[in-house]
Amino acid sequence: MLIRLVITSILLLASAFLQADTLKPFTSDGCSAFPDGTFDQKNLWLECCQQHDYDYWQGGTYQQRLVSDKQLKACVTQVGEPTIAALMLAGVRVGGTPYLPTSFRWGYGWGHPRLYGALSIKELAQVAELSTHLPFVKEKILKNK
Repeated sequence: MLIRLVITSILLLASAFLQADTLKPFTSDGCSAFPDGTFDQKNLWLECCQQHDYDYWQGGTYQQRLVSDKQLKACVTQVGEPTIAALMLAGVRVGGTPYLPTSFRWGYGWGHPRLYGALSIKELAQVAELSTHLPFVKEKILKNK
């Protein structure tokens, strides 16, 4: 009986890690548990959050997450809300950890657990394939040409 329990536990853990190899289609909940803008401009920094969600969806290294979080802060500051930007940065640094099974964690497009680490060539291909229809990704590609 104990052996069966151990084998079942190992299989469950293995299946959790195998699920991390398939990327789900991109989704964004805007600014997660934070407003998307002010009372007067309801979507003022929504695009900043959607780009940030894109980065979080695909995940990657700790350094990539840090860059993404700093870009979110810069973007929200650029729309005229530096205080909000600082609050958001603090929130994503604490709440975006990949160690919790939240819907907004770093690498949420992959199965959990998906911790920090560079994406493989196969994984990058999945990101590219699932990103072609996203308007802000096309804009980014055009800017980099």
